[in-house]
Amino acid sequence: MAGSTVGDDAAEVARLIDVMATLRTECPWDAQQTHRSLVQYLIEETFEVVEAIEGDGATADHDHLREELGDLLLQVIFHTKIAHESDPAFTVAAVARGIADKLISRHPYVFATDAVPEDLDGSWEERKAAEKGRRSVLEGIPEQLSSIARANKIISRARSRSVRAELDDEPIDEQSVGDQFIRLVSRAQASGIDPDQAARDAVRRLERQITDAETNPD
Repeated sequence: MAGSTVGDDAAEVARLIDVMATLRTECPWDAQQTHRSLVQYLIEETFEVVEAIEGDGATADHDHLREELGDLLLQVIFHTKIAHESDPAFTVAAVARGIADKLISRHPYVFATDAVPEDLDGSWEERKAAEKGRRSVLEGIPEQLSSIARANKIISRARSRSVRAELDDEPIDEQSVGDQFIRLVSRAQASGIDPDQAARDAVRRLERQITDAETNPD
């Protein structure tokens, strides 16, 4: 990256690891944290990164984004340190190695001699499914996702895996999506309907539809 070197990056990450190790032994609050107790902060910091990206207009404020990415990076280092205490092989290097190896294996058209696939999203999902031995589109989608995010992920996978399901593909622009969503929520509220619950119910129906299509592909 411009303005930095691999050596600079490695040195600062190593410094952060050392700072976290010191806090883990010297700070009473840091010392008592667990993976579970930190989940709330991981979620909060993730949303603050999203806010830094989306909340400042078309171009993110880099100072704000840098700060929030740092807070998120701290969560990665913190969780890695906690895991390392019971498993010495669990290190930041192992975490980085794992994701680097994964990226290389999933991009054979960059790191090997494969041709660039016409459907990049589909090829990614196929490789991912093969690696993890997944037999269903629904496997591996976190239950904790919001109903909208989960529906989007299910539909994206279903399309990339060519699952025969009734999915609307009429074009729409971004503003219309947001405006129609607000109108639906407004109509639901006026009708005494919990829109989030209705969305969760609809996602469950979508999941059943996908499962049926996978079970009976013809």
